[in-house]
Amino acid sequence: MQALARAAQAGIHCLPVPTPFAVGRINCYLIEDDPLTLVDCGPNSGTALDELERLLAAHGRAVEEIELIVITHQHLDHIGLVDVVARRSGAEIAALDRVTRYLGDYDREAGLDDDYAVGIMHRHGIPPDVATALRSVSAAFRGFGGAAAVTRPLADGSRLELRDRSFEVLHRPGHSPSDTLFWDERRQILLAGDHLIKHISSNPLITRPLPPDPADDRPHALRSYVASLQATHELPAELVLAGHGEPISDHRSLIEERLAATERRKRKVLGLLAERPLTAYELAQRMWGNVAVTQAFLTLSEVVGHLDLLREEGAVRELEAGGVVRFEALVAAPSPDDGPARPPSSGR
Repeated sequence: MQALARAAQAGIHCLPVPTPFAVGRINCYLIEDDPLTLVDCGPNSGTALDELERLLAAHGRAVEEIELIVITHQHLDHIGLVDVVARRSGAEIAALDRVTRYLGDYDREAGLDDDYAVGIMHRHGIPPDVATALRSVSAAFRGFGGAAAVTRPLADGSRLELRDRSFEVLHRPGHSPSDTLFWDERRQILLAGDHLIKHISSNPLITRPLPPDPADDRPHALRSYVASLQATHELPAELVLAGHGEPISDHRSLIEERLAATERRKRKVLGLLAERPLTAYELAQRMWGNVAVTQAFLTLSEVVGHLDLLREEGAVRELEAGGVVRFEALVAAPSPDDGPARPPSSGR
């Protein structure tokens, strides 16, 4: 592929490592520089480690040679092998400063994430048995993640300096609270993690806030993600290296498509509220049927995100009773969109 060949010419090699998730392989990136750098590591599994070692060997490298590990965000398919690689190699670990505590005490923090998600599910009408089942699934997957002792915390707007290149550190929350982009302005290459993926939209999941944000203030993930996409749109990137799938050579067009899709889905949600107030879970069921049960937290995050945008516009309001929130339309329903809503992608 021409884009990957250009990345390789710039000393960046894509290492697609398998995951157990529907999103498929995660793209780790080996940067041939000083220090020898690995961006993300894949999930904590023997299969992923074996493949990572094989892919490194194909470039004449070994795990023990890695000198710096860079983490793009807190999701377990990106952090699972970080400690394994760091222990074997002695590599430093660089990540956004706001996620340092989370990564250092991963098991506890992930458990708090689950507690938080259950509260969100109850508030938005997901039945208790479904919420309990989803928590069990999340706990079962937790072992694919792992703690990481960050030795080089990175501030938003700071620079990550290697011998032959310099990356600007850009905090772009939305898909997760810690999404971090690494921008090489001289080469016009952007390492984007899961902030922007070519073949699927990056899910803006409702996630427990990171410090210093107040713990009792629910993040508005989609609102943050829209703002982050708008900022990324302005970068003069010629090549975006994503955490999953193929490289992106026209990020502005892709971002414009994603923002347009957000507007269409927002109108769809408002239209469904025309008859009577509904919970976010009821809205998800109307939009995706059985998918709303099997992917309940994912679809809930999608709906709540669009409701946040509608509330910001004054188009809907919350009605709370018995700890459960319903949403009421305050403006007339728009014209129907072009077709049924497509289910959100089910990757991490």
